[in-house]
This record gives sequence, structure tokens and C-alpha cells, in this order.
Amino acid sequence: MARVRVQREDIDVAAEIAALSAGRPEIGAVVTFSGLCRDEDGTLSALELEHYPGMAEAEIARICAEAMNRFDLIDACAIHRFGRILPGETIVLVAAASRHRHAAFDGASFIMDFLKTGAPFWKKEHGIDDTPGGWVSARDADDSARDRWSR
Repeated sequence: MARVRVQREDIDVAAEIAALSAGRPEIGAVVTFSGLCRDEDGTLSALELEHYPGMAEAEIARICAEAMNRFDLIDACAIHRFGRILPGETIVLVAAASRHRHAAFDGASFIMDFLKTGAPFWKKEHGIDDTPGGWVSARDADDSARDRWSR
């Protein structure tokens, strides 16, 4: 059963990786993805992430279960933050553990692609002058990344 959390506090990436693989000699590969809050133009003071409590966790758990079955993963982990997040801070961690590297890479990518497009999260930008910016729109590139798994 994958570990899924939505939390306000920062994510201890090293501790999560250790917990995923500890005492599991059958695991031959762990692939992780850490998504960070970025400020491409030097105008962002923070992102504010909102989510639909209960529904977000359920959808992420569903995505992880599908990845575990599809790629024969031994375990998986998906942790997503909400609240005010500063540039450079971790927003999301996805980890996939398997016997072999290809399954772990594919599993982690699959989870992230579907989490990005399917889990109910909303991002609002806040400018460096603390004025609220707009809500971040979904990107076609994210839909394309997700859609490659149905081929």
C-alpha cells in the first residue's frame, strides 16, 4: 500500500526515501522526483496551494495503486504540500520502489504525470510586493505527458 499524504509542513525527502526502502532487500531501485517552487522571472514571493481535503488524498492513492499494479512496484510514496510555499521549497515528492530500475522510473513518472493533472490542487501566485497574483492555469504540456501513458 503506497504512502500518501497531503500536508502543510515541509517534506523530509531523505527520511521518506529511507522509510520506503528500509528492511526491504527485494527492492533494487528507488526513483524519486522532488518538485520545487520556482521563480522564473524574479517576481514570485510565494505560491499558495489549496486542495480538496479527502478527495486529493483519495485520488493520489488511486493513482499510486494503479502505478503499483501497472509497473509491478513494490512500494510507492506521494506527498504533496498545501499552504504558502516559498521559492526553493519542496512542493511534492513522488517515489517508486521496484526490483528493477525501469519499472521504478516508469512508476514515478506515471504517478507524477497523473497527480499533476488529476489531483484536485490549485495554485495561486503571490508577487514580491505581496500582491496576490492569479491562479495558475493548467498546461497543455502536462496533459500531453499524462496522455502518453494511454498509448
